[in-house]
Amino acid sequence: MIFPLKRRDDETIVHMLASALRRDISFGTLAPDQKLKIETLRQRYGGSNHSMRETLRLLSAEGLVEATAQRGFRVTSATADDLKDILLVRAEIERVALALAIEHGDVAWEGRVIAAHHALRKAEDAVAATPDDLIALQWDEACSGFSQALIDACGSPRMIDLQRKFFDQSRRFRLALLREDRLDFERRKLRQERLLQAVLARDAETAVAALIEDISAELKSENTK
Repeated sequence: MIFPLKRRDDETIVHMLASALRRDISFGTLAPDQKLKIETLRQRYGGSNHSMRETLRLLSAEGLVEATAQRGFRVTSATADDLKDILLVRAEIERVALALAIEHGDVAWEGRVIAAHHALRKAEDAVAATPDDLIALQWDEACSGFSQALIDACGSPRMIDLQRKFFDQSRRFRLALLREDRLDFERRKLRQERLLQAVLARDAETAVAALIEDISAELKSENTK
């Protein structure tokens, strides 16, 4: 019984370390292309050499950290081309998954989508009024929740896993738009409402078009104030 408990303890530590590093990568505290040295990270976040190395391997699998054979770890780059590529992959995955979810989703799925949309509306109102770091993270989780609810009836666990991975990779770009006041929340509200209504009407063509429009909006600033 000792060994399983130790393994669970290690997994808990890695999970906590990964959450802290994800947050700091998302907000730019750990900058794009920054080298990540194990000892420096341990002094800052805690953990052992083993747990920190496992944490970096986990974040590497998620695409937030890059591992090289000779140079260790660094934060993945965050260029305009990186964003375009991430959103291209997201659009391809999510349009197929959404169409499948609309085809196969039941009433319970519709209820989850409605609930996730309601949570997103509350979060967007809150972050528009007070865009501090904690509320910003809660807002991004609500964005993720709505995005995941839309496709969770698609019937493909692998597609759902890929969507989550690339959505998370786009987080720091989305949070940068928020920090720089480059989001138009009224336009977002209209797009998301149009998307919700198309999903509930089982209008796959309109829903996919609204989804692609919403994803594409992350490529540019919408706030002209």
